[in-house]
Amino acid sequence: MNKTKGYILSFLVTALIAVLMGFSFITEESYSKPISIYQVYLDGEKIGLIDSKEELYSLINKEQVEIKDEYQVDQVYPPKGFKLIKKNTYDNKITTVEKVYEEIKEQKEFTIKGYTITIKSDLEGAEPIYLYVLDQETFKEALTNVITTFIGEERYEQYMNNEQPEIIDTGYIIEKMYFKDKMSIKESYISVDEKIYTDATDLTKYLLFGENTSVKEYIVKQGDTIESIATANQLNVGELLIANDNIDTEDALLAIGQKINVALIDPVLSLVYEEYVVSDEEQQYEKVIQKDSTKYNNYKKVTQKGVNGINRITKRVQFTNGEQNQGAVQIGTPQIIRAVQDEITVVGTKIRFTGNGQVGSYVDTGDAWAWPTNSPYTITSHYGYRWGTLHDGMDISGTGYGSPIYAVLDGEVYQSQWGGVVGNSAGYNVVIKHANGYYTVYAHCSKLYVKKGQKVTRRQKIAAMGASGTVTGTHLHFGVFTGVPYNGGKSIDPRKLWS
Repeated sequence: MNKTKGYILSFLVTALIAVLMGFSFITEESYSKPISIYQVYLDGEKIGLIDSKEELYSLINKEQVEIKDEYQVDQVYPPKGFKLIKKNTYDNKITTVEKVYEEIKEQKEFTIKGYTITIKSDLEGAEPIYLYVLDQETFKEALTNVITTFIGEERYEQYMNNEQPEIIDTGYIIEKMYFKDKMSIKESYISVDEKIYTDATDLTKYLLFGENTSVKEYIVKQGDTIESIATANQLNVGELLIANDNIDTEDALLAIGQKINVALIDPVLSLVYEEYVVSDEEQQYEKVIQKDSTKYNNYKKVTQKGVNGINRITKRVQFTNGEQNQGAVQIGTPQIIRAVQDEITVVGTKIRFTGNGQVGSYVDTGDAWAWPTNSPYTITSHYGYRWGTLHDGMDISGTGYGSPIYAVLDGEVYQSQWGGVVGNSAGYNVVIKHANGYYTVYAHCSKLYVKKGQKVTRRQKIAAMGASGTVTGTHLHFGVFTGVPYNGGKSIDPRKLWS
């Protein structure tokens, strides 16, 4: 019985302690005060709880001051969708202000008011380009810089002010100028994480050189000028000046050893301009040969001096970024300022054939039969009977051992060898078959330059003069046959070819 009472007493004591502890807890919670915190939202999403809005605003204000100083603006806008709501809570899961601030910066950017420029190229598949400036004047100045790079400041001012010089005789003016690309500009809030152009020079560089960040340097040498350096590196002067901030004008003095940026242009925009051009173009006179069969072939005289003509031509020329496009369009009929006068030269075609020992010269006029040697030549023996036998050709010397021998007409090499159909007394020789049934023989050669079956043309070098075979001295024995020589062919007097 006593044992049972002990168990009951122990249970009651335990229960009482539990009730008292529970009462104590409830009492403490019931009488403590909730804390004031701030729920931070970004675009409606909770990103943290902080206990000090002042600390968070201090960090935001510091960031804004830095951005204001960098871009020289009066207003910087905190991340869009940022919001603080004060609330009372017993929740003690507080996020550090620094962590919340970094989360805000990571998800959203600070912005400033400026302008967004959209450039759409006319090239198929090209993505739009977006540029950001604080004011429209920066963009306008950069566009002007691009234009003057290609046409010069003076011409641009004349064009814009409608003050281009009048074309009196010759000259050129700009008729039209435009950018092929579609461009738009609108006021917007720009993220400070973007590249924001505040200087027209920097924007000009981008518009002229694009994403080409590779810098090629040129080391100035003695005698170099801005113009010579630009030309040597496929740039114009304007492009070179844009690429070098430290050089103001094309007349700037350069120091030997000075480094010059010569980056190649890769324009973002396509500037098109059309010029109306009036120019005098020289027309080259032609040299005309007039043949005179009544005069011997050593006769040559200029009877009319050649004078180049001058034609005044008007045309329209189009350029893109300083490079001329193909197909300049001529306008109207050229005006003749000075008529062209051809040079006329009279040459004789008659060959003088007199006795042996005759010295002659030959001027090739393009007649059917050419002369087989150079000039001056000496005919030492004509076709005909001598010492009781027929001399079936004409001996020509005077141009020297090893001098060239030419085919007198187009044809095919019948033989090129020692002897052959013409006999060993002919030494090294060439026989050519011609389409008109004639065969020509070139004997006593020192060298042969053609082979049997080879096609040859009129005045082609086929051999060299020599003294091979049965001879008394260096010469060419030239013969003409109406068939295969000494094999049914009949010899004729070579002089008939030129009669």
